[in-house]
Amino acid sequence: MRFVYDQEADILELFFGENEPATGVELTDHIVLRLNKQTRRAISLILLHFSVLTERTEYGPRSYPLTKLQEVPADLRELALHLITSMPVSQFLKLSHYQASPTKQIPFTYVESQPIMAAA
Repeated sequence: MRFVYDQEADILELFFGENEPATGVELTDHIVLRLNKQTRRAISLILLHFSVLTERTEYGPRSYPLTKLQEVPADLRELALHLITSMPVSQFLKLSHYQASPTKQIPFTYVESQPIMAAA
């Protein structure tokens, strides 16, 4: 695993192996998962405004709805959700949901900064 942090832009990219051509899937306005559709592997995770994403609030970590994920085709969305809930991505990105009604769930995510800081 390799981390590349641009301090001036406050962008962190976590590489889960060798960098290779990949499809970028926007999960939120600030989180992009790059994946290889053929091998079904996560290539990297891009965290824009990293310091804001990992900032703690009085209620816990900042959480963000996965609104952008609803805009991608169903097969790509399914693969992205599988990768988010699997290692190594799940070590850094946590998935939860808000129960908007008895039949409607809104997926949310937050960045788990402790593994990132330990590895840095």
